[in-house]
Amino acid sequence: MDERGRGLLFVLSGPSGAGKGTVRKEVFRRIEGLSFSISCTTRLPRKGEKDGIDYRFISRESFLELVDRGEFLEWAEVHGNLYGTLWHDVDKILDDGRDVLLEIDVQGALQVMNKCDDVVSIFLSPPSTEELERRLRARGSEDDDTIALRLKNALKEMEELDKYDHVVINDDLNGAVVEMERLVGLYRGDDKRRVD
Repeated sequence: MDERGRGLLFVLSGPSGAGKGTVRKEVFRRIEGLSFSISCTTRLPRKGEKDGIDYRFISRESFLELVDRGEFLEWAEVHGNLYGTLWHDVDKILDDGRDVLLEIDVQGALQVMNKCDDVVSIFLSPPSTEELERRLRARGSEDDDTIALRLKNALKEMEELDKYDHVVINDDLNGAVVEMERLVGLYRGDDKRRVD
């Protein structure tokens, strides 16, 4: 919680296949007091994903109604699917004095950084394009054309990493999570200037 009693907003972002979901789950297992705002999406659930836990899986029509009403803090169309974070969900958690970690795509993260002054932005980067491709193929959920599109988009997204406060290389899950723990701990400290 910061000096005003409001929680801190952390954004974890990076290209598809960088390991955002895996790192986020491990960070929540290891760091107490972080809250997760569940994003809305129009894409179908992947194997093992549950509605209301991993995402809110909604129809395109419902999503666009929320857009029209201005209810999203951020939203974007990525690989033909819509993703978004509701203002109300995030504000309620922050107003309760709890810290929030958003796991969102690069387009969404840039929107949040433009709309919010007190956001800590962290770009999760794969160690290489080859490793990124290997991870995308290992999912087994996309065909070659989709993987090629995701790789092309990932290279474009990686051009934005200089706009983030911090970059964490996810070449080793434990190492990436330890770095996330360090960053969250430093920002939760009294002297935010200690963060490099």
